[in-house]
Order: sequence, then C-alpha cells, then structure tokens
Amino acid sequence: MSIAYTPITPAIGARVEGVSLSNITAGDFERLYAIWQRHHVIVLRNQELTNPQFERFSAMLGELDPPPNQGAGRKSVPGHPNLYVVSNRKDGTGEPIGALGDGEAQWHTDMSYLARPPFASMLWSIELPDAGGDTCFASMPAALRSMPQQLVERIERIMIKHDGTYDSGGNVRKGVTPTDDPMHSPGTPHPVVIEQPETRERTLYLGRRRNAYIPGLSLQDSEALLDEIWGYATAPQVTMRHQWRLGDVVLWNNFTTMHRRDAFPADQFRTLHRSQIKGKYVPTAAAQEERA
Repeated sequence: MSIAYTPITPAIGARVEGVSLSNITAGDFERLYAIWQRHHVIVLRNQELTNPQFERFSAMLGELDPPPNQGAGRKSVPGHPNLYVVSNRKDGTGEPIGALGDGEAQWHTDMSYLARPPFASMLWSIELPDAGGDTCFASMPAALRSMPQQLVERIERIMIKHDGTYDSGGNVRKGVTPTDDPMHSPGTPHPVVIEQPETRERTLYLGRRRNAYIPGLSLQDSEALLDEIWGYATAPQVTMRHQWRLGDVVLWNNFTTMHRRDAFPADQFRTLHRSQIKGKYVPTAAAQEERA
C-alpha cells in the first residue's frame, strides 16, 4: 500500500495512511516529511509500536531532547531517557509518573522560552479516557495570512518575550520562582513574524499567552496588542481538533503551530509517550513584505 493522505482542514493537518512507523523505510520517511512540511501536523492511526521503534522513528527527524522541566519535573519513559511521559497516573508513593495531569493545557508552543527552541514534537497514545483530552492545533502561517495588512506591518517589527516560568498546564517549573510580572519574568525574546527555516514560509511564532510581553511597550499596550494577535492565532478557521484513538501518533512542527489540550475526568487515565526534536534553528525574523 502506497502512502496517501487527506487534509484535515484547509488550514492545517493531514491524516496519513499506508505507512507503518515500526519499520518505516528511508523513502517512506522522505515522503512523510514532505507531507508534514506542507500541512504542519500529521496524524497516523493504528500504529503498533514499541518504545524502541517510536524512538527510532523520532530520531529520523533529528537529535532528541530529554524531557523538559515541567511542574512535575522531568519524567522519562523507563529505559528511554529521551522519551517522556504525559500522564495523570501516579505511582505507589503518590508521585506522578508523567507531566501535565488531567487539567486543560493552554495554547502554547513547546519550550519557546529557549533561545533555540525544539523544532518538532510527537505524541503516541498508550492509554485514553472515555472522553476529553482532545488536542487542538493552530496554523501560524494561516493566522498570519488572515491578519489585516496594517497589523502585519506593525508586528513585523517587534519581538515577544516568551515566558519560562510556567508549563502549559499552568504549573511553575521546578526550581523556578513563580511570578506574574510579564515585564520581569524569565524568558527569551523572539521575533513575532519568522521564516520557517526549511520551507521559507512566513509564519507567526508565539508561545504561551501568560506572562508574554512585548519589550519597549507599556504593560497595558503590550497586553492589548498580544490579545489582538492571539485572537487571530486561535480563531476557529485556522485550527483543527484531534480526538485521540489508541495507537495514534501525531507529529507537529513547533515553528508553524501552537497547540492546546482539553481537560478530562480526574478519575480516568490518559497516558501518552512523547518525543521532541532538539532545536536545529533559532527563530529568525522574516523579511518584511514588499508593498505597493
């Protein structure tokens, strides 16, 4: 069976069939990579994998990052320090086995508070609740294209400081002092409009809304402009929703998407294994468009 794909929405996402990640060939990987670059998120269903196979496929994309420092700390898959666990399960001592619990995860880009953020992330579903826990993705190139020209001209010239205080579940990262002062919280400034380094596509580059700040503006003006930007970035027409099934693998580009997660019942369990591709590129401002 040859690889085939179906777009999920006009703006973002493709569902791919005809490939098994457990024994993917170099040729199939090249085809899959091209589909992913075009659609920013790819969904592969019914994948029968082991952790070594999941890690092998992940490493085809680049060097793997170890688990990030989230509210629950760094949670690796046993025996696989470069894979990590997203789960609300706890061990016999009451310690979480994974990160993010069962609450909502707000719109974000993975670890964008770093100077060289991760390039890609991937989730593989191991255990799912009866309902809830959907993951949504937003296309940052489509969001940029949807903006009025006057707004684009303004944001092409500015940067956003990406906060490093909280994880996407709103938890303070271990070892970090909590703060809700966007002007002085720890983080890294990145251009708002960047060029995707491999396709050269112009795209927004946003992180978490909480504690984000535009250097040089008053806090009030920064908050107002950021709210306007996020309104376009999370509008329904640039987003997709993924309802998980067991055996799903979802891969996304961290330079062209944001994502979020719905909450799910606390008395049910959701466990996914995750890989992340170490930063290959520094987000670089896109050239300003020529206008008549």
